[in-house]
Amino acid sequence: MAENAQNEKTLRVTLVKSPIGYSKRHKATVRALGLRRMHQTVEHLDTPVLRGMIAKVMHLVEIEEVA
Repeated sequence: MAENAQNEKTLRVTLVKSPIGYSKRHKATVRALGLRRMHQTVEHLDTPVLRGMIAKVMHLVEIEEVA
């Protein structure tokens, strides 16, 4: 398992637009990503679940791949 974790990509997700005025589901998705305030950045392993969450709030976040 340790070898798989080293080979997986990491994504850096930054909240660049406020979820105020968007649906409760979008706000909940932003919170589930670990984002609480504007311009906060978190890193997550690149998984299909994470990609789905990001796709739902793509208009609110900025994504970078980390080596």
